[in-house]
Amino acid sequence: MNRFYSLKHTPIAFHFRQNSRDFVVDEIPLYEFSGEGEHLILHIRKKNLTTWEVVDMLSHHLGIKAKEIGYAGLKDKNALTKQYFSVNRQHEEKMKSFEREGVKILSTTYHNNKIRTGHLKGNRFFIRVKKVNPVAGKKIDEALKEIKKNGMPNFFGYQRFGNDGDNYKLGEAIVHGRRREKNIKLKKLLISSYQSHLFNLWLSRRIEINTLLDNFTSKELSGLLNLSEETIVRLQKQSHPFKLIEGDMMMHYPHGRMFTLEGEEDIERFNAHGISPGGLLVGKKVKRSEGDAYTVEKEFDEDVNIDGGRRYAWIFPEDVEGEYKEHEAWYEFHFTLPKGSYATVLIEEIAKRPLKEEKNSAK
Repeated sequence: MNRFYSLKHTPIAFHFRQNSRDFVVDEIPLYEFSGEGEHLILHIRKKNLTTWEVVDMLSHHLGIKAKEIGYAGLKDKNALTKQYFSVNRQHEEKMKSFEREGVKILSTTYHNNKIRTGHLKGNRFFIRVKKVNPVAGKKIDEALKEIKKNGMPNFFGYQRFGNDGDNYKLGEAIVHGRRREKNIKLKKLLISSYQSHLFNLWLSRRIEINTLLDNFTSKELSGLLNLSEETIVRLQKQSHPFKLIEGDMMMHYPHGRMFTLEGEEDIERFNAHGISPGGLLVGKKVKRSEGDAYTVEKEFDEDVNIDGGRRYAWIFPEDVEGEYKEHEAWYEFHFTLPKGSYATVLIEEIAKRPLKEEKNSAK
């Protein structure tokens, strides 16, 4: 998809390659482990391996089913990542002989419960990009300041759409009855990819609207946006680059209940990073937005036979740091994102171009 970007600078040239030297992920647990209980917690560092590959290694070594192994989230393959796994404590002695290339157990502890999917607070990232000239370095500095102040759009990254980037097309074909898929897990995965694609299209459209609001008068936009001139004037008065529209579904940030946008007080809470708009993941059992917000949303709404939901449309990265190393022509990023968000989306926002092509050409 041709995505709209939220930052206003021109594209920045640099070289990005996702590998274990330049892309490092450190999982942040949702809670502190108790140090006691029937589950052995393994803090594992993996290199150029998927989470599923590590689960498979543990499963074969211990002679247990993969579903008996707990983990909080999936981590990138082309990276150096640290994450937590859990197995029953009865396997502790056998784990002492576990050795696999690319995998190191950093520490162990205990907990009362198995680690479940989603049981993580977020991830801390280190990313290095190369071939950065001094002008580009200064532009990246300014872009990071903007992200620290106002946050960034929470697009699904290219990792969500498969190696060829077209899983969503297969999901769309299933939804519209043009394709049959007997494998239930694969079917759900493909439809989920289509959900993600529709979310990205909606979010890009909202950012496009923000751009139009910044560059045209209310009279010029009233017909183009199918919104009243009065509504457009109210939107243009909002100081945040992501304009909230009447009827938007809002979510307490970084977690909490969902509610409908009510007025100026909610806009200030968004500016203060206390709430965020929730974009639609199409499906059953999900509340749609209302009014003017649904006028935009309905273009990307479909009848999909799986449960839907809401995903933060806008996130606020924490502990954002950047350093330009002029001698090496490198720029190094450090930042923390909430669970389910993609570090590559932040890099794409700064570059203002898709990075999947660079990733593929580097193979």
